[in-house]
Amino acid sequence: MFDRLRPLNPYLKRYWKSLAWGGVAVVIYNVVKVLVPIVIGHAIDDMRHDVTEQKVLFHGLRLLLVAACSAVFLYITRQVIIGASREIEYDLRNDLFANLERQSPSFYHTHRTGDIMARTTNDLNAVRQLLGPAIMYSANTLVFTCAALPFMYRISPKLTFLAFVPLPAASVLVQYFGNRIHRRFERIQSMFSDISAKAQENFSGARLIRAFAQEEAEIASFEEANQEYIRRSLHLVRLMAMLWPTLEFVLGLSLMITLLIGGHEVVQHRISVGEFTSFNVYMVQLIWPIIAIGWVVNLFQRGTASVARIDELLKQQPTIADDPALLVRRQDIDDHASASALPQGSIRGEIRFQNLSFAYQGGPTVLHDINLTIPAGSSLAIVGPTGSGKSTLVSLIARLEDAAPGMVLIDEQPIRSFPLAELRTSLGFVPQETFLFSDTIRHNISFGAPHATDEQIEDSAAIAHIRTEILEFPRGFDTMVGERGVTLSGGQKQRTAIARAIIRDPRVLILDDALASVDTYTEERILQGLAKVMQGRTTIFISHRISTARSADQIAVLVQGRIAELGTHDELLLLNGYYTSLFEKQRLEEEISVAS
Repeated sequence: MFDRLRPLNPYLKRYWKSLAWGGVAVVIYNVVKVLVPIVIGHAIDDMRHDVTEQKVLFHGLRLLLVAACSAVFLYITRQVIIGASREIEYDLRNDLFANLERQSPSFYHTHRTGDIMARTTNDLNAVRQLLGPAIMYSANTLVFTCAALPFMYRISPKLTFLAFVPLPAASVLVQYFGNRIHRRFERIQSMFSDISAKAQENFSGARLIRAFAQEEAEIASFEEANQEYIRRSLHLVRLMAMLWPTLEFVLGLSLMITLLIGGHEVVQHRISVGEFTSFNVYMVQLIWPIIAIGWVVNLFQRGTASVARIDELLKQQPTIADDPALLVRRQDIDDHASASALPQGSIRGEIRFQNLSFAYQGGPTVLHDINLTIPAGSSLAIVGPTGSGKSTLVSLIARLEDAAPGMVLIDEQPIRSFPLAELRTSLGFVPQETFLFSDTIRHNISFGAPHATDEQIEDSAAIAHIRTEILEFPRGFDTMVGERGVTLSGGQKQRTAIARAIIRDPRVLILDDALASVDTYTEERILQGLAKVMQGRTTIFISHRISTARSADQIAVLVQGRIAELGTHDELLLLNGYYTSLFEKQRLEEEISVAS
């Protein structure tokens, strides 16, 4: 049983003092609570023959004092134990988010976003319920039963034994139902993840669904998944509906035995009326804790199922990480600067691919024997047909994917010799698929440089040729862009992403088809603005347009994962190969466009 909680040991050890104080409060609360039946029994025996106002007041005040002390320690118990569960939930959520942030892109290719969200919300709440209410009620039940038994035994050993005879049956029932609840809840959580994933996909693809008029089909599909979730949940409800009444029936047997045997003992004058009353109060006080066992079992089975699902995420190790030898250096960086303020002077920007071949896990080889040197401060344009490996090649520079050791070098050093934080801080990356946060344009541009001034933000927007358009919005740079930047056009999103890369003042600037959504006039204006930015820094363009590539210091033509041609614009035109064909085709398209 406790093996299921082993992943929580580090968190339980961290808050052992709070849990220990909570344990002390539980003991005191239940010890005081045990006195209530004794006070009631003494009061009844004391007033059997002579009832006076003084006696009523005296016993009433005694009962009030005991109840007040019990209430105080119950408050402390709940405050400390429930508070500790909230603290552990807080730490778990932070650790879970931090670990997810460290994962490589490939992790999110194999794990659905909805499933991750379900684990970080629903499962985390189930773990909190396990560490809070489940622990508290379990401790209360155990301590109160242990504290009450000696007093009940002193009143009547025979009555105590007979009253507790049905209770082992309750234990067997709890064990039986508990295992079945655990299995069913695991299936329910899995189904909840499926529903969350489906909802997330529909919200993200809302435009596509409407464009294809698939609203009704998606609603029907979601309803089908929701019905399956409800069906599984109702199975669990039926199981719980059987557990609680069964426990109450067992407790009812105990109370019946108490009344019959206890009444007989009173008639035979073996116990007093006050003692009989005290014994019955003890039995009544035991009803809720024992009934609560059913609820606690439910919480425990839900919680342990969720612990396993959360632990699965916490154990995930990023496939791309710093070399262990760099941990000391990275710790020094973390101690002296934030990731956004790392010194960039250590990387000059020379990039070399040396006999590079690369294949995604389980897939065919994408890049074949690439040998290419990009001098520091120079520019390279990469052109080629779709699927030729252009984006894969530049992703290796940012270590979004990892090539074999020694195949990618920065400043003549293996790329893995640089800490990831230092490497990526030296890069300005505009990916092919533009992503904007659901925040203001100002926040999106300054994302990689959180301490940037308003002037720097506007200057980078001006270079990306979007400053004027932003200022035309009612709220300017404080305009909210909506989910994934949905309120901006494709070209505006790309230019915002370019401004976000420029403002970092990176040593290496990578633009992966970043001008695909802008017209040729805007493209020319952006390239003019980038001309100054490119001075002294290594710049890599990926483009399908010759107009973007022609001004680069060298142009690499990538075909089927191999460098088919390499040289300047004029040199490649003389080869009369792929580049020349692409140039002639685009020139013809421009002439037709002008003529029309």
